[in-house]
Amino acid sequence: MIMYISRVEIDMNNRRKVKNLTHVGAFHDWVERSFPNEIEKQIRTRKLWRIDTLQGKNYLIIISSEKPDLLLLEKYGVEGSAQTKLYDNFLNTLKKGNRMKFRVALNPVISLPSSDNKKRGIVKPHVTSEYQMKYLKDRSEKNGFLLDEAEFLIVERGYEVFKKSNPKPIRLIKTVYEGTLTISDVDRFRKVLTEGIGKKKAYGFGMMTVIPVGD
Repeated sequence: MIMYISRVEIDMNNRRKVKNLTHVGAFHDWVERSFPNEIEKQIRTRKLWRIDTLQGKNYLIIISSEKPDLLLLEKYGVEGSAQTKLYDNFLNTLKKGNRMKFRVALNPVISLPSSDNKKRGIVKPHVTSEYQMKYLKDRSEKNGFLLDEAEFLIVERGYEVFKKSNPKPIRLIKTVYEGTLTISDVDRFRKVLTEGIGKKKAYGFGMMTVIPVGD
């Protein structure tokens, strides 16, 4: 499958323009509306997205199997800042043993069995840094990479707000990790980079980005 990585600088200086971006649901809507062909065909492919701050500027980054419409991607962005490139060119360079610097924002939760033995358990957030570190470490090897506890850390902890039609907003726990990993299984690792890790991927969680150590 062909994959693309896109980004746009969010126009934070234009308050009127970004006034609706008050919760992750609004960002999700922005992402989805940037793919008008899918809306027209009434299909929805999986997309990963995240907000990153680089040199004092905020960017929306998207990984997708279709190209977004760059004009629609600039709805809340700085004019002329949207760009898309083929992600496969980078993915095809990955090799077992490669050392990579990484960044990922996750929604670290655990599913506990419900008291009435229903199929769907109770989802509880991991709130301590110890369990949040363990959450990523426990998912590393099965996703094609190795982590040394001394080589990654939590750089941000908090919550994202998600507003539904009901008046009470939902808080989604958020943990951002950075560090260095080693690729142990290239196919599994490529799948992580294109499909993400964990839950709430539609709301800005799960996207892992990497660059080779030394770049």
